[in-house]
This record gives sequence, C-alpha cells and structure tokens, in this order.
Amino acid sequence: MTDKTITDSVVFEDLFRQQGEAMRAMFAPLMPAGAASAVPDPADMQHWAMSAAKLQKMWLDFGAEQSVHVEPMLVQMGDIGKWTQTFMQMAGQLPIAQAETQMRLWNEGMALWTSVLGQYSGGTLAGNVPALPRKDRRFADKRWQDQPAFALLHQTYLFLSEKLQQMAQDAQGLPPERKEQLIFATKVVTEALSPANFPFTNPVVIERTMATKGENLVKGVEHLLSDLRKGQLTHTDPLAFELGRNIAMTPGKVVHETPLFQLIHYTPTTDEVFETPLLIFPPWINRFYILDLNPQKSFIRWAVAQGLSVFVVSWKSADASMADVVWDDYIRAQIEAIDHVRDRLKVPAVHTIGYCVAGTTLAATLAILARRGEAGKVASATFFTAQVDFEDSGELRNFIDDTQLKMLQNLSSDGYLDGRLMAATFNALRGSDLIWNYVVNNYLLGEEYPAFDLLHWNGDTTNLPSKWHMAYLCDLYRDNRLVVPDAMVADNTPIDLRRIATPCYIQAGREDHIAPPQSVWKLTQHLAGDWRFVLAGSGHIAGVVNPPESGKYQYWLNPDGPATLEQFIDGAVETKGSWWPDWMEWIAAQAPAKVPAKGKRKPGGKGDRVIEDAPGRYVRTR
Repeated sequence: MTDKTITDSVVFEDLFRQQGEAMRAMFAPLMPAGAASAVPDPADMQHWAMSAAKLQKMWLDFGAEQSVHVEPMLVQMGDIGKWTQTFMQMAGQLPIAQAETQMRLWNEGMALWTSVLGQYSGGTLAGNVPALPRKDRRFADKRWQDQPAFALLHQTYLFLSEKLQQMAQDAQGLPPERKEQLIFATKVVTEALSPANFPFTNPVVIERTMATKGENLVKGVEHLLSDLRKGQLTHTDPLAFELGRNIAMTPGKVVHETPLFQLIHYTPTTDEVFETPLLIFPPWINRFYILDLNPQKSFIRWAVAQGLSVFVVSWKSADASMADVVWDDYIRAQIEAIDHVRDRLKVPAVHTIGYCVAGTTLAATLAILARRGEAGKVASATFFTAQVDFEDSGELRNFIDDTQLKMLQNLSSDGYLDGRLMAATFNALRGSDLIWNYVVNNYLLGEEYPAFDLLHWNGDTTNLPSKWHMAYLCDLYRDNRLVVPDAMVADNTPIDLRRIATPCYIQAGREDHIAPPQSVWKLTQHLAGDWRFVLAGSGHIAGVVNPPESGKYQYWLNPDGPATLEQFIDGAVETKGSWWPDWMEWIAAQAPAKVPAKGKRKPGGKGDRVIEDAPGRYVRTR
C-alpha cells in the first residue's frame, strides 16, 4: 500500500467521523430522554464507510484485471440467463396469460395472504410458531417466520413457484424433449428467484449485515471475486485437503502408465487374497479418489480389507496432446488394463467395475471382447450407476440440443473441454444445493468454507477430450445408438450388447439425478448372461460410497426375476445399511479360490519395478 493510499484512507475515515459527530450534535436535542444511543455512533459510521470503501476497491481492482484478461466466467460457472431465455421463449405454452388462470391465481393468492397475515396481530406473531402452508428448508430459519413481511414474501414465492412448475408439467403443444427443457428451465429460474438469494429480501442476511456493519458483504465479495477469477464455484476450503496426506491415502504403487492412464495396484492387508483380482474403471469426468476419500469412506481400502487384489485406473485430465482421443481409445485402454493385470498376476481373468461413463464404456468393451472370442478375460462386471440406453437419461438431456452442442464446440480450445464447464453443468442439476446454498452462505453471509472431502473431490475437475465428448453426447445421449446392435463400431469391431454373457452386478441410486434408476435398469434388458440388480438408497455418489460402518441408507433386492423396474420395486426386499457386503458375497461366489499375498501380489516388493507411490501423478494434473 502506497503512502498516498494510506493518506487517502485516513482522510476518508476522518470525514465520516466528523459527519457522525455533527449528526449526533444536531439530532441529540430532538431525541427523547434515553434515546441518544439511537443516533448512529461515529465509529459505526466509520466502520460502514470502510466496508463500502473495501467493496468499491475490490470491484475496481477486479474490473482492471478483467479488462486485460477476460474469462468466459459466467458460462463456466453456469449461465442462469440461458435458462431464463429458454423459459421466456416457451412461456407462451403456459396458461399464465389466460384470464381464468390469472383469476384462479388471484383468488388462491388472496386466500394465502389472508391465512398468513391472520396469524399476526399488530405486526407480531400471535402464537409461538405460525402454521404456514408451505415448508422449504431454504426458509427454515425462524427469522423468516417472526415478521409478517418475510413470512408473506417467502410463502408467496413458494406458492408461485409451485404453480409455475405445475403449469410447466401440464404444458401442451411441445415435443417431449422441449417440454422437458421447459420443466428444467422453470425449475432453474424459480430457484434463482428465491428471496433467500438476495440481500435485501433475506432477513438472515439483513441481520448479519447490520451486526457486522457490512463486513459479511466484504468477505462475501472476496469469495465471489475469487470464484470469478478461477471460473468455478467454491464449495469447500481449498487448502483443507492434500492428495496422499488426508485424501486418496490408501497405500499402493503405480505399476503401469500410458499417455491416457496410470494403473495403481494397492498393497494387500490380508495374508491371503482372492486369486481373481479386481480392476476398477472410474469415470474420467472426475477423479478416481471418489472411491478413496478417507479411510472411513474408502471403497478401495474396504475392498482390499476383504482380501481382493485391487487395481484402479487413474485417467489423465485432457490437454492439447489428447486432441484426437476418441471413445475407441478409452475402450482400448480398458482392454490394455485388463491384459496388464492378467499378465502381472498370471491369472486368466479379472473382476471389473465400471463407474458412470466408465461403466458405459465397460459394457462396450465386454461386447467387443465377446465378439472377438475373448470374453473369458473378464470373470465378472459390476456397474456403478452406468447407463447404456439413454432414452430416459434424466435432466442431463436438457443440455443436449443443437444450440448447446454448438456452444460446447465454441468453448472447446486446443482439443479439450475445460472441466469447469462440466462442473457447472452438474451443479445446475441441483441448483438449490450446489449453487444458491453457497451464494447465500459464502457470498451474502460471508461465511468461511467448510472442510468437506466430498465437496473437495467435486470441485477437483478434469478436462475432457473434445472429440470424445462431442461424439459421446451425440451418439449416446442424443441418438441412443449403443443399444442398436452393430450401429456403433469401436476399435474396428461392431458393438452388440446382446453378446455380453459375463455375470453382471448392476447398482443404481434411487435418487440419482445423473443416471436415473429407470435408465440404469435398462442394461438388464440387453444382457445374455446372469445379472443381479441392486437399488441403493441416495444418489449418484452417496448411493455408491456408503461404507457398512456408516449405518446409512438401505438397499433393495428382488430375486424373482422381474421384467421391469416397477416389478422390481413392487416385490423388492429392503435391507438397512450398505450394499457393499452383498456385492462382496456375490464376487466371492463368482471366483472363490484364494492364494497367498506374496510376490507381485505385493506391489513394489523385491524384483517388482514400479513407477511411483499411489495416488500417482495423473490425479494431480490440471
């Protein structure tokens, strides 16, 4: 800070101090006895002034930065305006402009106002707790209920949001895909317009602002500008976790490496291990350590403790060198990893797990191996929240039309798509939880970020090869070609899922918004071999990462061979807790033989050349 800046600051503070003293002297004779404290204290006014000055300086500094270096920030953080535009374009399909609808809304609205205001006498709450007709956790704080203005505000908002979303559900005259976009756009817009998201309509923010004399807004704008600079919404303390120290900690060695992936072999913790090893393919749109967050939540550590020889592929985040990478390359990579594990341990086959997009790819890999007469290389296949039939693939389909595909092409530079855009897309699917919750807490209230390993992983983005990404969206999500026999060819081999006779364990999350259970279920309709379907409680992440020790959630099984998901649910048996033990029992039944955990079963031992310690370099590349 220069001497001139310091001098200007002192003059600025002194000016407000003198103004405050003058106001106190002028108004004091007019105030009732004992009310002198109601006159703003000069120190308070100085504090407010400094908060305003800090805010102004931060915005000016940021403006100067952006005039030199402009990031497509709003696009990368999720462009709410795009969905507002979509909503406005299709709003004509809603009956909101019809006189009958407006009259009904007016009457219901007046009844709501009468009901709410009737519980307040003279502007204060008549009872202890108002009986408000609509509940929402965004307005759970009692300050939304204490004052009639804020009670009426949030109840009116919830009423209108409910009616708009119902109108979108009932909209007529739209193709199915456009109707789904209207429903999604309505949800995005109504979530964004919540009175909780604005400082002057949120009583919690108003109270905090008055108590801190604006310091919460200063801290919040610091958070906001930091996020704008990096082009990504922050969910957790960025300095709380370090790979290999307190996250991704399970001991192991990188035993193989290609330009596309590293292969990690984890150190056994039992004297004996199952002869058939386990090879896990995590999705390359995220980091692999979602399965190794910490010792308590780690699926990898748990699987090792069950006596499995565990291998995991750690994919490289895309850069310019991967501009020509396509789906064929990921399928070849899976086959290469399978062959490397088989050769390393001198075994005929491996168990495999494919998570999300890697599960979709694993299905293609199995079909290709079957076509080539090499299906015996895989003893079993487990699918975590993986889709092959994308007809009912959920809200992600709202991001896939010609306009948005063209936008993605324009945003891709040097042959890869910035991972921050994918993060923004997934955040938009759960806007209240993953966007607006943080806007309120960290931007408006100025709170510090929590140390949360799952959110750290969620923000640790990976870049995607543009050619693969565009083809994946077009061929699978848009055109649904994978389920058409021989419609797709990879590595010079036609893909027909009906050839897959490998025993399969298929897991879906009951509340999964990325791979809905009705979509995951459809894999069962394309297999020639035996399969076991488990419906787990929770969603895309918590439904998978649910260790037995946590005692959380539940899962459902139905051994009666149901033909549809509805039949499965109708006859399903619920079991409390984690589905992991059921999976382990199934795995052990596929190949029960065990061998001593020695030789190359212990990576990095005598005569075993390895590359580096887990979690490896690739997981750290940005």
